[in-house]
Amino acid sequence: MLLIHNALIVPDGATAPHRGWLAAEGALITAMGQGDVPAAMLDAAGEKIDAGGRLLMPGAIDCHVHFREPGLEHKATILSESRAAVAGGVTSYIDMPNTRPATTTIAAWEDKMDRASRNSAANYAFMLGATADNLSELQRADFSLMPAVKVFMGSSTGNMLLDDDAVLRAVFADQPGRVVVHAEDQGIIDANTSQFSPLPDPQNMMWHTRIRSSEACVRSTERALELASRYGTRLHVAHVTTAAETALFDPSELPDRKQFTAEVSPHHLIHTCDDYARLGSRIKMNPAVKTAADRDALRRGLAEGRLDIIATDHAPHLLAEKAGDVFHAMSGAPMVQFSLVSMLDLFGPSAVVRRMCEAPARLFGIDRRGTLAVGNFADMVLVENLPQPHVITDADVLSLCGWTPMDGAPTRHRVVRTWVNGGQGAASLKFK
Repeated sequence: MLLIHNALIVPDGATAPHRGWLAAEGALITAMGQGDVPAAMLDAAGEKIDAGGRLLMPGAIDCHVHFREPGLEHKATILSESRAAVAGGVTSYIDMPNTRPATTTIAAWEDKMDRASRNSAANYAFMLGATADNLSELQRADFSLMPAVKVFMGSSTGNMLLDDDAVLRAVFADQPGRVVVHAEDQGIIDANTSQFSPLPDPQNMMWHTRIRSSEACVRSTERALELASRYGTRLHVAHVTTAAETALFDPSELPDRKQFTAEVSPHHLIHTCDDYARLGSRIKMNPAVKTAADRDALRRGLAEGRLDIIATDHAPHLLAEKAGDVFHAMSGAPMVQFSLVSMLDLFGPSAVVRRMCEAPARLFGIDRRGTLAVGNFADMVLVENLPQPHVITDADVLSLCGWTPMDGAPTRHRVVRTWVNGGQGAASLKFK
């Protein structure tokens, strides 16, 4: 039996943190209590850990990562990125389909599941991607093992753009599971590209935010909501970036009861387009970072419940691939290792557990994860409040790409230890 005591336990996003203890046997939490651990429990434990008053939280669930395998292993693998995730307190992840080959068939999905069963350090699941000609594959999906279908309504890494209106209607109309969309209007992006070309200063990454504009995001999100409303589809909008989009979502219900839900990434909660001057292409991503007013609206949207979860859109590229002008520097940035500590710095433990652990589990119906409770899986992270800030640098990075947009940023938190299924190792996620 594993026993963790003298911890400041944050069991979920609603219960106040309290000093207490937790016991786990095998993969499951078997007992919890407040105050001092009973002497008999202490005597019976095989492994005893005195937490020293540190935070004991559920492991974070990152519902939006790009671990790049198969086909792009020169910049990331399931092994390297899941190890980075666990080092950062992320115990479960959902990976996106824009790999090589893209995960657009059941066979490709099964291949990823097999790879993860052999190599993943964290619990795993994989989305199936929608294309113009794979509706029959989508209809075969087993949504007890698969969280959702991903639709790219704007172009991004992997060339999985789906903007044919008839096909979009068919996907939304025939989809029994949840549809997750990357919402950017490709027509607006293309028009902006033509309008601004040739660029007077193509090395200035500010053009990326002007080309992939707020209007492109809002128009596409409105279209996705319209389709989902027409066909009764459960819709989840990935990485919302604007104040106008945030206002489109209902704050009144819990995420498992909403037809329309939304996420925000740490990048867009931390950075703005003003930061291009300092960070350049390190914060070039799709959708682009926006203004300080948008960033502040995203933070309010989380507090109000309009935005339901925080997910990283962890998207590693080599630094050499991030070089060049606004048209050639690749879009995307790694974040899975530093998401938990950076969000704790920003919001505090209860809010972080609510948006990074509990709400992701509820939104996707992930079985027995996201909260610390007897009978749940023992996915846990022990976090220390640092007396002096630690400055994150590229040298800290475990991701294969070897860099982070957080280079030079101070954090007041440190992940001390992470348990995946009580230390028993990773498993595939199951969905209710």
